Amino acid sequence: MEKIHIEKGSVQETLIVPLYARKLCAEQFPSLYQDKYAGMICSRLDYDFSQFRKKENSAAYQFGGLEGAMREKDMLWEITDYLKNHPQAAVVNLGCGLNMTGRSADNGTCRIYNLDFPDVIRSRNEIIPAGEREENIPCDLNDHSWMEKIDGTNGAIFYAAGVFHYFSTEQVRSLTVSMADRFPGGRLVFDTVGKFGRDVLMKGTLKNMGMNDVSGLFCAEGQEDLTGWSPKVRLTSRKSYMQGYYKLDDPNIRGIHRFLAGLCDRLAKMYINRMEFDES
Repeated sequence: MEKIHIEKGSVQETLIVPLYARKLCAEQFPSLYQDKYAGMICSRLDYDFSQFRKKENSAAYQFGGLEGAMREKDMLWEITDYLKNHPQAAVVNLGCGLNMTGRSADNGTCRIYNLDFPDVIRSRNEIIPAGEREENIPCDLNDHSWMEKIDGTNGAIFYAAGVFHYFSTEQVRSLTVSMADRFPGGRLVFDTVGKFGRDVLMKGTLKNMGMNDVSGLFCAEGQEDLTGWSPKVRLTSRKSYMQGYYKLDDPNIRGIHRFLAGLCDRLAKMYINRMEFDES
């Protein structure tokens, strides 16, 4: 099979970083995290991965990858949980990149939707074309017309991994309220960081994306920041995403990894949040 060339400095290259991190975590922490797609996708790419390989033994680099991988694993838990009672539901990946969580959760009857900007979806279609019961939708999430393309007749679970950090609080609130109005009985799962996490830990990443003023970007210090948005929206769960769903019990986990995970909880306030949309 011919390999797909990834140009340096392209949109496609920005998708490689989290993809390679998931591959690395699956290799280094196999009893904690599995991802059968990341390695397969990397093998199909014509790209120089040497810059990543040089960092593989760095505890900080490993933790950065582990952080993203555990967030994906938490999302998978939430999707699987929802599908137990809604086996034919729509599984909707908000800001998909090259994420394959929907396919990992596929129960054989659900319908999978992957949403992202048009240039990202073009790359995704080339690298991993949509499979059976799967649709890749180019859109701007803040233009809510994309909801018309989602069949939520049998339920819908929406998940956003590392996406809402780049939205304003009002954009997240508006999106959530619109989904609750359109998809009663649905569920939204997303991650948040607190003010310290946004202003200190994420500031460099946000600045690289041209976001120099982070003060208006979405963050959540506590439950009170995520409640009262709509009578149809209920916050039903808020868990640490490094340690709230699974224990860091892989034998390759280092003490520094556990220490950093604790800091994520206490200082950065990194959580997975579940919102349910009322039926009525």
